[in-house]
Amino acid sequence: MTAPGCADCVGSARAGHRFCEGCGRELGVRKVALPAHDPVAVPQCSTCGERRYEGGYCVKCGSPKPVPDRFEEDLGAVYVLTDRGISHSRNEDAVAAAVREGDGIRVIVVSDGVSTSQDPQAASGNAARTGVDATLAALAEGRADSDAAMAGLAAATAAVRGMSRTPEYAPSCTYVSAIMRETSVGTDITVANVGDSRAFWLAAGDPTASRRLSVDDSWAQALVDAGALDETAAMNDPRAHTLLRWLGADGGEAPWSANCLQRMLATEPGTLLLCSDGLWNYLPDAVALAGFTVETSPQAAARALADFALNSGGSDNITVALAPVPVAVSHDPGVS
Repeated sequence: MTAPGCADCVGSARAGHRFCEGCGRELGVRKVALPAHDPVAVPQCSTCGERRYEGGYCVKCGSPKPVPDRFEEDLGAVYVLTDRGISHSRNEDAVAAAVREGDGIRVIVVSDGVSTSQDPQAASGNAARTGVDATLAALAEGRADSDAAMAGLAAATAAVRGMSRTPEYAPSCTYVSAIMRETSVGTDITVANVGDSRAFWLAAGDPTASRRLSVDDSWAQALVDAGALDETAAMNDPRAHTLLRWLGADGGEAPWSANCLQRMLATEPGTLLLCSDGLWNYLPDAVALAGFTVETSPQAAARALADFALNSGGSDNITVALAPVPVAVSHDPGVS
């Protein structure tokens, strides 16, 4: 007995199997990972107009191959966008997402490379892709969402630590992930994070119910937790963005904190936002963020948020992942 043919190689896939035997494609899952390393369209050389490159350089004039400023993708249930920003010469952020067909479970990871480390863009890409894949594998085994989220985080940590070739070479990054599962009473959201990439719940009906879900591993958060300063004052400290936890060979085998895992049940319409600090550094307030998602599509909201960060200075890479919860849950009045 066979399942429908694989979408990639038009081969047959055995019923119950997670991967196509012909090409290895994961079945029943739609996935994306950005920035795309091999865009389909070959960019035109900004110096001479040539479209042929070797080793990353134009074959005609030797100029570096242009890197697109923005990548975006729509999975229907998740919209992801990443932008290089204005000040950075490359995008060190990464985002990966997956939607399981059938039950509609959504898995999202946003990672921000630590610019002071070596090859931060490789670390963030590795963490995002590994985190999504390991989370999906854990869910396929029937593990609870909280366990699957931690399995994804642990796998991403090991993958980034494994990139270190010498004690001096330690690519590093932040990590924030989410699992979204529809239930009979609402949308169950499980968030895991290390570093200062953030997750927000943006409420649609009552924007004042919007809130941040993740807890930063930063100097500013430590000041707030200690009661030394409020959040506004803490963010004005010159050490505010200094990370206390991160993924990397110098970040420890288990860099997550005791409160790295957060859960909520969404019973009203809204949108889950995962983003790097290239966005929230300009707009940290959840209620203000929610204003961008009211009565508009995830695509339009993601672009508007990225453009806001660019127009505010664009001093960092900007990554946005939006996953809408479009309808309120109908509650059975007979159930308390």
